[in-house]
Amino acid sequence: MIKRITFKQFLFILPLLLILAVFSVFPILSSFVYTAFDYRPTDPTRASLFLSESFNSGGFHEDGFFLTFFLGDVAFEVPTDEGAAEVAAIQQYVDDFIVRFYGEDVRRITNSEIAEINEFIDSLDVRLTAFYVRYSDTEFFRKDDTFTLIESMRRRFIEPNFIGLENYRSLIQDSRFLSALRITLTFTFISVFFELVLGMALALIMNRAIRGIGIVRTVALIPWAIPTAVAALMWSYLYDGSSGIVAHIFSQVGLIESPQTMLLTASGAMASAILADVWKTTPYMALLLLSGLQIIDSGLYESAAIDGSGRIKTFTKITLPLMKSSILVALLFRMLDAFRVYDLIAVLTGGGPGGATETLSIYAHRLMIGMNDFGYGSTVVIAMFVCVAIIAFFFVKVLGAEIFKNE
Repeated sequence: MIKRITFKQFLFILPLLLILAVFSVFPILSSFVYTAFDYRPTDPTRASLFLSESFNSGGFHEDGFFLTFFLGDVAFEVPTDEGAAEVAAIQQYVDDFIVRFYGEDVRRITNSEIAEINEFIDSLDVRLTAFYVRYSDTEFFRKDDTFTLIESMRRRFIEPNFIGLENYRSLIQDSRFLSALRITLTFTFISVFFELVLGMALALIMNRAIRGIGIVRTVALIPWAIPTAVAALMWSYLYDGSSGIVAHIFSQVGLIESPQTMLLTASGAMASAILADVWKTTPYMALLLLSGLQIIDSGLYESAAIDGSGRIKTFTKITLPLMKSSILVALLFRMLDAFRVYDLIAVLTGGGPGGATETLSIYAHRLMIGMNDFGYGSTVVIAMFVCVAIIAFFFVKVLGAEIFKNE
């Protein structure tokens, strides 16, 4: 029976809920919002979330400043005092208008401001054109530069970068995303399968009451204690085609054609990443399974032994059924962790060769950090979140993995 918590009990867990909201819910919601925009932080026209037309005030002021500077050269070259006075009047006209935008950056803009700015630019264009026509016999060094700056001022209007569901449509048609998804699933299922088998064997060994079992447990957990990036770097040396001992052993026993095969071919790089992950995470799987083994009543094994049950039959009829919850929880945790793998692949293969080991995390990192496309990169992250949610739902609701028990 599930008991309802009281208001006082709720106040005790309120700080935890706030922490979850800040560090878990808010990033997910932010990523979801970014997917609806063409968001690129290093591009001034895409550096914010613009639902309506905006204006690059700082760039507009900078264009106006250089325009008045170039007009100073024009005033020096004009052959008459009347022409110099006209250029000075145009300079003053520009200075009086752009001073309103000093020190500003990209901001929202109203329709009336758009009309006013366009009227200013058109008027400036007409006045300069008329001036140059009047002095067509004079070769002005800065003539083309002044018109270039006027065109630059026209381009300071920023179109809204809201694109709705366009990123999701692109995602469905993105062959690179589909390839990264396939690679991620391949890595996840193969590595977790071997980790389950080897982890179960290791857990059975660590569960036996034999002399020196403490040392065995300590040594078995060493790979898991090593930071993933350090372990990946270590394995990269072991796989090295010129000096890696593992690569040369595999070559000598005939598993691979040459030592260079390990990291320089698609299949070799994937196998290398899986082997390194299995070595690193099998102790963690064994630790989770060991907790399930230790809650099984030893009297069941004694009864089975009296009845003449063999080890295999005892394992399949007693151990596995009673460890169902522990196995499902261990598989759930490891599959979620393996599906989000980044550091191991990033250090060991970098997603290569030729994208053969580019997982979804690697692809999302390249989109957001390498290509500065946070909008589409966030879409890939949301797709990963959906996949993780599906995996969790399958284990909890379909297979019945009991992560939390209500007692």
